[in-house]
Amino acid sequence: MRNQAIGQLRIAMAQINPTVGDLAGNSELISEYASKASAAGAHVLLFPEMVITGYPVEDLALRQTFREASKAAVLEVASSLDNQGFGEILAVIGFLDATADQKPLNSVALVYRGEVVATYVKHHLPNYGVFDEFRNFVSGDRSLVVRFHGVDIGIAICEDIWLDNGPVAELTARTPGLVLVPNGSPYELAKEDLRQLLVRKRAKDIGAPLAYVNMTGAQDDLVFDGDSIVAAANGEIIARAPQFFDGLMVIDLDLALGTSAPDIVISQAPLETYKKITHGIAHPMTDLAQTWQALVIGLRDYAEKNNFKSVILGLSGGIDSAIVAAIAADALGPDRVYGVGLPSRYSSDHSLFDAVELAKNIGLNFRVIEIEPMVSVFLSQLGLTGLAEENVQARIRGTTLMGLSNQEGHLVLATGNKSELAVGYSTLYGDAVGGFAPIKDLFKSDVWALSKWRNSQAIKHDRRPPIPIRSIEKEPSAELRPGQKDTDSLPDYLILDQILRIYIDQDLGLSGVLAAGFDLELATKIIRMVDAAEYKRRQYPPGTKISKRAFGKDRRLPITSGWREHN
Repeated sequence: MRNQAIGQLRIAMAQINPTVGDLAGNSELISEYASKASAAGAHVLLFPEMVITGYPVEDLALRQTFREASKAAVLEVASSLDNQGFGEILAVIGFLDATADQKPLNSVALVYRGEVVATYVKHHLPNYGVFDEFRNFVSGDRSLVVRFHGVDIGIAICEDIWLDNGPVAELTARTPGLVLVPNGSPYELAKEDLRQLLVRKRAKDIGAPLAYVNMTGAQDDLVFDGDSIVAAANGEIIARAPQFFDGLMVIDLDLALGTSAPDIVISQAPLETYKKITHGIAHPMTDLAQTWQALVIGLRDYAEKNNFKSVILGLSGGIDSAIVAAIAADALGPDRVYGVGLPSRYSSDHSLFDAVELAKNIGLNFRVIEIEPMVSVFLSQLGLTGLAEENVQARIRGTTLMGLSNQEGHLVLATGNKSELAVGYSTLYGDAVGGFAPIKDLFKSDVWALSKWRNSQAIKHDRRPPIPIRSIEKEPSAELRPGQKDTDSLPDYLILDQILRIYIDQDLGLSGVLAAGFDLELATKIIRMVDAAEYKRRQYPPGTKISKRAFGKDRRLPITSGWREHN
C-alpha cells in the first residue's frame, strides 16, 4: 500500500448473547449495542451470525412464519436504529432469509440510514435473491463488496472462510480494503487456537484486515465463547476480546481506499482523520478455566432461557455430584441450588457427611430423604435381587428427584460424566434422569482435575473451597451393594479414559487402542461396552458440549448394529 490512499474507520464488534426465537429481545439487544457503538464514535457495527433469530435455529428455519418474522424484524431494526439517531452507522446484522421458493438462507443485512442497502448469503447454502422488500443489492451466488467512506468492505459468514475456494478465493481476487466476518462458532477446547490461525491466514490470503466477531452464551448443548479477533493484512493479531464475556470491542483501522470494484457504493468520500483509541489483546484463558466457564454458562443459559428458577440434584458425597453442585452455584447462585441426600442401607457414613460439608461450603439448600423404606416396599412386592435390586435404589432416587421437581418447579440435574456414559455405567430412569446434564461431555479424570482447579481458585481469592477434599480423593462408588467400587466393573478411570479418548474422541477404533499399547482383552471389553451402551446415551438428558466428539451432538451411532471391532 505504498502509494495507496489511506482512510480511517472505527469498527465496533458486538460480542453478545442472543436467544433463539426471541426476535423482539434480540432486536432490543441490537439497539442497545448500537447505542454503545454510537457513543464510542463507531462507523461500522458488526454483529454475530443470525443475531436477529439467535443461533442455531435448527428446524425453525423450515418454518415460513419464522422466516417471515425474521425478515420483518430486520426491516423494523433498520428503521428503529435510524429513528434512534444511529442511522449513520453501517450495521452488519445476521438474520434468517429465504429464497423465492421458500428455502432458508443464512444471511446478513447491511443496514444504513434506515434501509437494508445490501444482503449477503452464506455460500454453503442455496443462493438466490431475497424478498422484494430488500430492494438494493443482493449477493446471490456472488461475494459482496460495498464501498463505505471510500473503503471497500468484503463480507463473509462463519464457515465461508474455512474453505479455500468460494468466498475466500473471490474476495482475494476482488481485493477489498477490509473483510467483516460474523460468526456463531461453538466452543470446543483449544478451538480458539484454530480460529486465530485461520483468521490470520485469511487476512494474509486476502491482503486486508479481517474482523471476526463471535457470539457468547449458550443454546441447548452448545456454548459460544466470543473470542472475537481482528487481524491486520499481514496476519498479525491486533485486537482480541475476552472469552465468554459480553461486550463491545472497538478498534480504529487505517484502511486502503478504493481497492476494488464494489457491488454498491454506500458513501464515496473518506472520513477526515481523527485521534485513534487504544485497543488491546486479551490473554487466552487456561484450558481448565475455559472448561469451567463453558460448563457454568451452558447450565446458566439453559436454566435462564427455559425459565427455570432453580435446580435440584442428588448429593451422594461423591465427586460427580459435588462438581455439578459447584457449577450450578457459580451459574445461578447457591440460593437457587437444592441438594438432596438420598441415603440407602448401603450408604457409608462419610457419604452423607461429605454431602453436608459440600452444602455448607457452597451455601446451597440441603435436605435428607431416607429411601430405604421406599426400597423395601418395592422389593417386597417384586422380589428383585442382584443387579435388579441395585437398580431399584437408583430409580427410586431418580423418581424422588423428579417428584420434587414436579412439586417445587426445579430443573433436575443429572450428574453422570462422559466416562460413565461411554461404557453404560448408569441406570436408565435412575441416575440418568434429569432435564440437563452439565458434565456429560467431561471425562472422569477431567472431573478430578477441574475440581482441584476450582478449589485452587477459591483459595487464591481467600474463599472457602467448595468441594470437600474427601470427595476428590476417595475411591468412586455407586454404593448400591456392600463394599461396591466402580473398579469392580471398570478399570481405573485414568486407564479407562485413555482408551475412551482414542476410541471416541479420536475415532481410531480397536487398532488405535492397541497401537497405544493397551491389552487386547481389556481394549475389546471396553469397546464392546461402549458400543452396547448407545441405547442408553440416546435417552440421556442434553448437556454442555466442550469436545469435538460429544455424545448426541457429534457422535451418533446406530443402536442396532452387527458391526464389531476386530484386531
